[in-house]
Amino acid sequence: MFRRAKWGLTSTGGSRVCWPTPSCLAQLERQLESLQRDIRQLQLERDLLKKANELLKKGLGVDLQLLTNREKTLLIDALREHYGLPELLAQLGIARSSYFYHRARTMVGDKYLSVRQAMTDIFESNHRCYGYRRLQASLSRRHVIVSEKVVQRLMKQESLVVAKPKRRRYASYLGEISPAPENIINRDFQAAAPNEKWLTDITEFQIPAGKIYLSPIIDCFDGMVVSWTIGTSPDAELVNTMLDAAIETVAETTDRPVVHSDRGGHYRWPGWLARMSEANLTRSMSRKACSPDNAACEGFFGRLKTELFYPRDWRSTTVEQFIEVLDSYIRWYNEKRIKISLGSLSPIEYRESLGLTA
Repeated sequence: MFRRAKWGLTSTGGSRVCWPTPSCLAQLERQLESLQRDIRQLQLERDLLKKANELLKKGLGVDLQLLTNREKTLLIDALREHYGLPELLAQLGIARSSYFYHRARTMVGDKYLSVRQAMTDIFESNHRCYGYRRLQASLSRRHVIVSEKVVQRLMKQESLVVAKPKRRRYASYLGEISPAPENIINRDFQAAAPNEKWLTDITEFQIPAGKIYLSPIIDCFDGMVVSWTIGTSPDAELVNTMLDAAIETVAETTDRPVVHSDRGGHYRWPGWLARMSEANLTRSMSRKACSPDNAACEGFFGRLKTELFYPRDWRSTTVEQFIEVLDSYIRWYNEKRIKISLGSLSPIEYRESLGLTA
């Protein structure tokens, strides 16, 4: 049984059938237009992603909003035949004036084009962690001489943004389970030669697949990571294995470093104490709950997490894959990552320049 309604036909069950009245036709036309706009929007997004992959060598999952204005301009020019300029500008989030500015620059030529390409290559191949000083130093090593101001301006134009540090720290303090040695280092992290002062600590990485722990020894002379172990448990084996590897590097020499740590239980257990004694190494410990006493080691952890850990999405990474990435980063840190304080050399390059064995 049906009853008539003003705008169509309605059943007693509540379902409605629209009569072909002018108002119904107008409503259907609006729905059709909306669907057509949605389809065109999806086609535009697909075409932009395909062009980004084709022209800019970006992955199909790239966030188009993170592209530089110059890259957005290239995409717009490639699709102007198929889409209007206003919708391309809106989709990519670039101002009309910025588009025409970059378009004019590409037409007249960019005298910094090769510098831009070199900067981007250096930035991407060094964990996206180089600021303008290290970028300028890296360019100088390639015999490309530009001022700091030019580097800063080009970094801004190319969206070469270094990730900001976050604060989060793993704590291994278990209480005063044994007498603590004197704080010999006393915040003096300068060393005149390798193997005078070593720093150690443990840091934690938490990814969806699980927790991973890193235990390194850092040489105060140049910041080189002397030895390191990576594992899924912050146990005695983690720190003892690392110490064994570090001791091997000085076994054939007369060097006997001071080894400084926080007051974590790992550095007060029998296995650690026995190894320190047998190798004739000197213990030094921070004061209770005083992280600045081991600031140089904390600084290494901060750089590592800012450059490697925080900027990435680890949701699809297994524990084994993360360990490989972390190990690779530390090798790069020793061999290739330049430090301004070392004359824009990596720790190993710096030792080689001084005639020292890394």
